[in-house]
Amino acid sequence: MGGGDKVMLRVGGIPLLHRVVAALRDTDPVIVVGPRREGVPGVRWTREDPPGSGPVAALAAALAVLDAHVDTVAVLAADLMGVTTDTISRLVAALDAAGEADGAVLVDSTGRRQWLIGVWRRNSLDTAVPTDPRGASLRGTLGMSSIVEVPALTGEARDVDSPDDLCP
Repeated sequence: MGGGDKVMLRVGGIPLLHRVVAALRDTDPVIVVGPRREGVPGVRWTREDPPGSGPVAALAAALAVLDAHVDTVAVLAADLMGVTTDTISRLVAALDAAGEADGAVLVDSTGRRQWLIGVWRRNSLDTAVPTDPRGASLRGTLGMSSIVEVPALTGEARDVDSPDDLCP
């Protein structure tokens, strides 16, 4: 995206990161992995090691600073346009209803699991994340887990990979 700060791009006047944090407003704590940005209240910041080493390394960094009593973890990308509190509520409800499932992930209209829009049991994540998470894929790390698929509502799984994605 031309070296800009993608997660601070505005959609409807609101930065993408703020949209994702707002979707998590009913959760505590909210941990953001990445460089600290000004004007994002109510979050705890951490970094993966080394910076930029991938989503599993970011997940490992978040788990490392997560309070021990937290047993359910929402895992979201910071570049999501359509995720809402309702998204998180539906994922949590699906996981709760599933009994022993490890996690619940959104599934887009093409049937693809959206690994960065999910809610997981913390013990399942602790078990699945490798000791050296650098460069590991989320699908490879979590794909063998017991997963509940939650169909995405229209636009809910939409993310930003290029400037064209910002257009309606």
